[in-house]
Amino acid sequence: MARSGVQVSARLITNALRDKEYSYPGVMEFPIEKPFEGFEGMIVVRIEDEGSKFNINAIVPGNGIIREDDPQSPFNCFKRLLKVLSLDEGIADRIVDWIDSDGEARLADSETGARNSVLRSTDEMLLIRGISKEDYNILLPYITVYGTRDNLSININGAEKPVLRCLSAQITDELAQRVIDFRKNNPFQGISDLSKVAGFERDTGLPPGVVTVKGQHFLIRSAADAEGVKRIIEMVLNAGNTGIEYWKEY
Repeated sequence: MARSGVQVSARLITNALRDKEYSYPGVMEFPIEKPFEGFEGMIVVRIEDEGSKFNINAIVPGNGIIREDDPQSPFNCFKRLLKVLSLDEGIADRIVDWIDSDGEARLADSETGARNSVLRSTDEMLLIRGISKEDYNILLPYITVYGTRDNLSININGAEKPVLRCLSAQITDELAQRVIDFRKNNPFQGISDLSKVAGFERDTGLPPGVVTVKGQHFLIRSAADAEGVKRIIEMVLNAGNTGIEYWKEY
């Protein structure tokens, strides 16, 4: 049952993206009661567009140049996300030291145990010294490790308010809410559609190339429950090549 939920969802995503130039919404969840005739049980499937989240690996591009003085750099965008979420901005420095290849500590203990490589999963953050489980739980809905490391890309058709706000210091809570309200009735079908939102017809300081309207990586969580037995499968689908980039069963 759990595998069926994953397979059907993957096919749904692939077919939908083939026919459209955009993807919407950022999250979908639907329960399926009695999925098979004559069989008592339920499947609950949740699909999340990872492209509408912040790729934390992007704060350290492949060339290692972080561009700390550039307010539009992924590093500073991530620091704004931390600020919006009322988290310590030093978390950004700790993640940089975990990812970058040098052994120079940005904070007193931030190179301790550093892997010096990109994060393979978000829960790897729990291994980083100075990042608590509470910090992680607050960040988790808004971050991902999927996408292109050298090009921060956010699907505005699914990005939540904190992610939208982090993209520029000029994007206020009100402006971010206008984006969310607009896409409810008119999903963005192209990047130029953003100018139709009041306040975005002028320059808002968005980093060039960061905005997109179509996701590529999707997290599918299929939870099946029948006759007292429960199984969960989580899978990340790369819809660009219909490949599986992550699979976990429990």
